[in-house]
Amino acid sequence: MSVSNPRVPAPTLPPQPKSDIHTRTPFFRTTLFQILIVGACAFCAPGIWSAMNGLGVGGSQSPDLVNAANAILYAFMTITCFLGPWLTNLIGFKYTLALGSLGYPLYAAGLYVNNRFLVEWFVYVGAVACGITAGFFWSVEGAIATGYPESHKRGRYIATWFTFRNFGNIIGGAVSLGINHKVNQRGKVGYQTYWGFIAIQCLGLFLGLLLSNPEKVVRDDGTRIQAARGINWRIEGKEMWKLLKSKSILLLTPLFWYFGWIQAYPGTYLATYFTVRSRALGSFMSAVVGTFATWLGGSLVDIPWHKSRQVRAISTFTLIAALNSATWIWAVYIQNEYRHTRPTLDWENQNAFGRGFGVYMFERVSLGMVENYIYWCIGNLSDSPGDQIRYSSLLRGIETAGVAVGFGVQAIPTALIVTASINCGLWFFALPFSYYATRQVVKKFNKIDTEQKTAGVEVTHT
Repeated sequence: MSVSNPRVPAPTLPPQPKSDIHTRTPFFRTTLFQILIVGACAFCAPGIWSAMNGLGVGGSQSPDLVNAANAILYAFMTITCFLGPWLTNLIGFKYTLALGSLGYPLYAAGLYVNNRFLVEWFVYVGAVACGITAGFFWSVEGAIATGYPESHKRGRYIATWFTFRNFGNIIGGAVSLGINHKVNQRGKVGYQTYWGFIAIQCLGLFLGLLLSNPEKVVRDDGTRIQAARGINWRIEGKEMWKLLKSKSILLLTPLFWYFGWIQAYPGTYLATYFTVRSRALGSFMSAVVGTFATWLGGSLVDIPWHKSRQVRAISTFTLIAALNSATWIWAVYIQNEYRHTRPTLDWENQNAFGRGFGVYMFERVSLGMVENYIYWCIGNLSDSPGDQIRYSSLLRGIETAGVAVGFGVQAIPTALIVTASINCGLWFFALPFSYYATRQVVKKFNKIDTEQKTAGVEVTHT
């Protein structure tokens, strides 16, 4: 992708020579190990958070309280996402990742206290704490997942990262399903559900400390990853502003805003129309199909089923565009029916349940493929985590702003047919911009191929 790629002087960055090819790289210094660590942290922190919200607005009986808390959470996250590069520049990737996980257990504790004792204020305290730390977590985890891996493994390593996060939903949904499988009415989930969630989220801090900072990681070809440290905060701000105005960021912004905005809808839809045990099943199954979707998207762009990377990129985008377009048209149709019938859907009534649950599953498949694809696009902006922390922070900041607005609108509350229609409209608005972003990736591939062919001819003559 042809973008500006700032090279900022790094006073504390030593030269990064290739490792001795005869020296075996310790596993804990490989890119695979780093992806496993960031994936494990993603499982403990946002993965379990998603498991709770996958139950339908945190498992609460009333969507309005949790939607309002999530709007506050994402408002704070928007700010700290943009501040991610400054903190990472100051304390490094490892400590930023560990610090970013601290607020998640407080969010779960707030939901537990509200569920059991009907205390509302602690929900907001947990949301603020989680929002402040999670913004740093989101910015740095994206930079690690896209900037650490080798280019030919990027799609699959991004899928690995998302798979760990989805396991939070799988385990959380399975636990909740076991606890609530007899509750065939609408309402809140059992408070015991949160005990395991809080315990798992506390592990994120300790797992984050196992990460290696980029300059200590060795890639397959023996090179170490360069990531500048010690950059003046004013210079960092100028580079962030320059990047914010770049063509690549502008093209990806509508897709990130769409992806952020729609996240309030599925959980509210689930809580509005489904019984408690059906919500637990939705939390579990959404992670299963989401994992499948992200691996499908990552494999289509990585595995050489066609020799041309350009063909693989365009084909993957076409599949995502067709699937997502059909899903949201179907969602609007179903939602228009439900606003009149106001059903209570339970798996015992298969005829009514299958249609409503099916559209929820297709939404999760579509979102899984979209999420993998947009981070694959980010990963092709630069091979350096130092640059990726800026890209990730900017785009995740835009995404979290969309999430904050989406949860805020849903907390008013807003009729779900209105939200579903806006979701559909935002997708079709983002579609042409996403296509041109894909074309930018293709141009970069063409440029790389040309350079490799030229280098090959020169070597042959030599």
